Amino acid sequence: MLTFSIKTLQQLGRVVQSYGLAFAISCGLVAPTAVFAQPLLIKPIANAKPERILFVGNSYFYYNNSLHNHVSALVKADDAALGARLQFKSSTIGGAALNHHNLPHLLTPGRIGVAQPFQWVVMQGGSGEPLSAQRRATFRKTATDNAALVRAAGGQVALYMTHAYVEPHPRVNPNNAVATQSMYVDVGNDIHALVIPVGLAFEVAYQRYPALKLHHPDGTHPGLLGTYLAACTTYATLYGRSPVGNAYRADGAIDADVALQLQQLADDVVSQFFQHKT
Repeated sequence: MLTFSIKTLQQLGRVVQSYGLAFAISCGLVAPTAVFAQPLLIKPIANAKPERILFVGNSYFYYNNSLHNHVSALVKADDAALGARLQFKSSTIGGAALNHHNLPHLLTPGRIGVAQPFQWVVMQGGSGEPLSAQRRATFRKTATDNAALVRAAGGQVALYMTHAYVEPHPRVNPNNAVATQSMYVDVGNDIHALVIPVGLAFEVAYQRYPALKLHHPDGTHPGLLGTYLAACTTYATLYGRSPVGNAYRADGAIDADVALQLQQLADDVVSQFFQHKT
């Protein structure tokens, strides 16, 4: 397996920006699945049991009955006792960037219905934030400031790596995935946040199963299979447990064989991303 330092990843990003992902792959600079083999400073804790999690993001979270509900259902299917204690909240604004959220309000105990401090806060940026220098800088500053607030409240920080656009979205570009992955890994390491590699899971899924439909027809939002894959990836990262064999299949809406494929794919990506077995 190829591995790269963060500096190398940044250099790779400049190559891809200038010449395109196909050029980088053809020159042997990167394999299609190698980008997720980056060294991460913060790694999942095996068999973790967080009960109070806040998800902060936009429509990428709330489509398909909301990501947090699917993650909760995976936990409950695996560990009923833990599932009975869960207090998940999701604060979403359609089309929002990370800096649009009032995090001090959300973190105040009792303000949004959870009396004790959140143990984890999962922050998701806007889909376009990795695609310009100015917006990347704003994301970095906001994530840094938010991380300090979360830690002051006793919580831990996770960054949710978004998926890239596909056709027919007008901003589809093969460079977008690398730019997104680079931003989340770079900022995650800078602020000592756990990075949830959902965007990488989408990329690997399309390589492994080209016929899968993970996106909504608009080419930006997740379809149900995309949300399920994202939930499995989030579960594996936050709980340090494999989703493979989990009985939850979106209340039976997903075929058992497809659910197992997505569970295994999430497990593979998380394991390789952090270079350990979940």
